[in-house]
Amino acid sequence: MDTVLEDNMTPVFMINGFLEAGKTEFLTFTMDQDYFRTDGKTLLLVCEEGENEFDQALLKDTNTTMIYIENMEDMNPQRLAEYGRMYRPERVLVEWNGMWNQDELALPADWTIYQQITIVNMSTFEIYIKNMKSLFKAMVKGSELIICNRCDGIEDLERYKRMLKSMNTRCDIIFEDENGEIDEINEEDLPYDMKADVIEIRPEDYGIWYIDCMDKPDRYKGRVVEFTGMVLKSNRFPKNYFVPGRMAMTCCAQDMTFLGYVCKAKEARNLETRQWVKVRARVEIEYWQDYNGEGPVLYAEEVKPAEAIADIVTFN
Repeated sequence: MDTVLEDNMTPVFMINGFLEAGKTEFLTFTMDQDYFRTDGKTLLLVCEEGENEFDQALLKDTNTTMIYIENMEDMNPQRLAEYGRMYRPERVLVEWNGMWNQDELALPADWTIYQQITIVNMSTFEIYIKNMKSLFKAMVKGSELIICNRCDGIEDLERYKRMLKSMNTRCDIIFEDENGEIDEINEEDLPYDMKADVIEIRPEDYGIWYIDCMDKPDRYKGRVVEFTGMVLKSNRFPKNYFVPGRMAMTCCAQDMTFLGYVCKAKEARNLETRQWVKVRARVEIEYWQDYNGEGPVLYAEEVKPAEAIADIVTFN
């Protein structure tokens, strides 16, 4: 985990997901593990009541005080700070109510979200993603791990993975069925030829390529790709660098984002932002400040003008 916790801050572990996703089971299992034990007090805030309940013996054994929060209005900084003064917890666990918009959550000044994990019941994923996408994204976008359970008999999990990655490109995603974790997608299942000398990315496949390249960069290291994108330039970029990319809708029409990887090209100085180009480039994996670590960096072999693409990026 990259989060650095100051001595005077109370860490908050946020476990979210919709009703019956398996949040209580996950928390119960985690609290009982030796690696998660602590000498201090734990405050557990439960924001919805599902079929399963927390075992009172486990709460006592882990020095955990549980409080039910019935209304979103009660999850305010003043009330939470009062709990903090009352119980003096070393840490706080939150079982979040998926019907509450997490974007509206405000914590006391000395509380900070230290880790966030989203639990997804894949048997109901399609319903929630179609009808409550904004709430779903509010939960997913800050998570470092998404656990997708109950995947038995569900096909095209890779498409669902791309949808989740479009909301949070930095998170890890695990799919599980009754036998445990499910294997990743193979190169043969991608919609473009990974064995070609130049991997041609069709406009309709750009979202698939972008997510797969972010998720499995070693798969593309040293390979040459070709695609059409829109130019983004910034004074912050070093000389001869720009970003070719596409606009994508990750949640709703008001929630558009530009998806692209930084590219070094001798042609960069002559390009203008919003200009459309066809790029042929070699993919390398390097540190880049805007990535907050290593990520795909493109080295252009050719950049030439291209016709604009009207459609936005999809992840199907």
